Amino acid sequence: MTENTSPTRDPESTRERILDAALNIFAHKGYHDTRLDEIVEESHTSKGSIYFHFPNKERLFLALVDQFADLLERRVTEAIEPEAKGIARVRLALTTTLETFGKYRRPAKGLLVQAVGLGAPFENKRNEVNDRFARLIETYLQEAIEVGDIPPVDTEVVAYAWMGAIYGIVIRWVYTGEPAPDRIMSALLPVLLRSVGFSEERVISGN
Repeated sequence: MTENTSPTRDPESTRERILDAALNIFAHKGYHDTRLDEIVEESHTSKGSIYFHFPNKERLFLALVDQFADLLERRVTEAIEPEAKGIARVRLALTTTLETFGKYRRPAKGLLVQAVGLGAPFENKRNEVNDRFARLIETYLQEAIEVGDIPPVDTEVVAYAWMGAIYGIVIRWVYTGEPAPDRIMSALLPVLLRSVGFSEERVISGN
């Protein structure tokens, strides 16, 4: 099915329809089994419209990875905004991350697990997203140091170490359903917090 307008008419609306359709089909069929014709039909556009916004299926897929990363970051930043600086923001950021992956588990699986066959382009994008969220974690850790919730640490190294732990266990959960989110929070969060010298007694005493 082709659209009645040209690719340049209301391009942002057309782009969003293409992304929504692509996400739905990628999530159900996987990257390799998805055909552009299916995205055309689902989005009620045309191949010309798709190629106007995305040079190929790979770039369309990578745009969806960016979109999911934007969604995750927005949910985290909105959730922590009412919280005062400190370890409470770190806790809430991790909780919100798990909740978001839970709500969007199917697309997350399609975007982050089933895409390994994309090779270097996907790995580069995955590293870019990891860098983005490591910097976010680093910011929250620096704030926790500033208010005295944790002692000084190398926040850059710790942030990347945390990203590795979080990514590994979240991907396993998205793919298999195990371990359950409550198990992840109850087991992983204390380990991460202890790794930066956090203790409830330290915060309560103010030392």
